[in-house]
Amino acid sequence: MRRAEESVKARGNDLARVWHDRAVGTLDGSSDAELVERILRGEGELFDLLFDRYRVRLHRYLLRYVGDPEDARDVTQEVFLKLWGALDSFDPRYRFSTWAFRIAGNAGIDHIRRRKVRPAPISLPVDEDGETRQPDLPDGRPDPLATLESHRLTREIDAAILRLPDDYRELLSLRHYGEMPYEEIAELKGMPLGTVKNKLFRARQALRDLLPKGIV
Repeated sequence: MRRAEESVKARGNDLARVWHDRAVGTLDGSSDAELVERILRGEGELFDLLFDRYRVRLHRYLLRYVGDPEDARDVTQEVFLKLWGALDSFDPRYRFSTWAFRIAGNAGIDHIRRRKVRPAPISLPVDEDGETRQPDLPDGRPDPLATLESHRLTREIDAAILRLPDDYRELLSLRHYGEMPYEEIAELKGMPLGTVKNKLFRARQALRDLLPKGIV
């Protein structure tokens, strides 16, 4: 088990290199619950499979929730360490994903409380002259101006999300960045399915109201 914990920490330290990779999906045919059972029986190395299945979704969710890329990486690593340490408390009658996102949500809330400030908008890197640096465009892009507009839209949406009330920001993050189905969000939050859909509709309306006119 110690080897698996060390593996989690080592992989966590290397998260910056892999965040933008696609999740590798199921390298093993086992369900999440079956993997947990096998890990608890002594196959600790299988925790890597759970890491690969959830690292991208959890990080995207936390990035929009806490608002800072470095903080999101730190909190995501913290979440996986918590998942590892609490595996024996997982109830296989429920979805592992719901349990994982509940732990992630609590970790995000704790982080924001510790920080005691509202999250800052996600910004592009700044060069040595203090100017905002646009990312390099891959070859073959036919319309650089359209690409710049796309980056501007992303920045505006990121900033607007961070101005939403906490419950709206969390629901939007779960749905659109955590890629969680409505049914799982309802299970996670203990809400009726209709309430989740209604609150998400209101959250999207609130987000549109915060965006500059004409941007969408």
